[in-house]
Amino acid sequence: MLNVVIDTNVIISSAKTPNGKPDKVFNAVIDRQDLCWIYSVDILAEYADVLSRPKHKFSIEKQNFYINSVKDLGELIVVAHSVIPIKDESDRCFYDAAVVGKAILITGNGKHFPAEDFIMSPAEFIERYL
Repeated sequence: MLNVVIDTNVIISSAKTPNGKPDKVFNAVIDRQDLCWIYSVDILAEYADVLSRPKHKFSIEKQNFYINSVKDLGELIVVAHSVIPIKDESDRCFYDAAVVGKAILITGNGKHFPAEDFIMSPAEFIERYL
């Protein structure tokens, strides 16, 4: 079993660009039983906040689809907050969940995180694991 944490930007890109690399990652995590979507309460709140922003123009149904997907298919974990420097504090919950969950962190904003082998872009994840 391979644990994965999906950054919000990957979810947003999946919702906006069907069949793009972020969408392939999202669908793989939903469809494959050898991938486990790890999330925390903070990650779920971040997904809900960003998906509901008016600039994205996502329907309530689409917002609920993504939120319910993670709740139904993912594994909720309790996360201890790290003190490692993070460029964007709102990204800390993803980093911390990946560390605690021993997971791959899939993000389109790799520059926001420390240089770690477990942090990769959707394209890198596809190349290595799909």
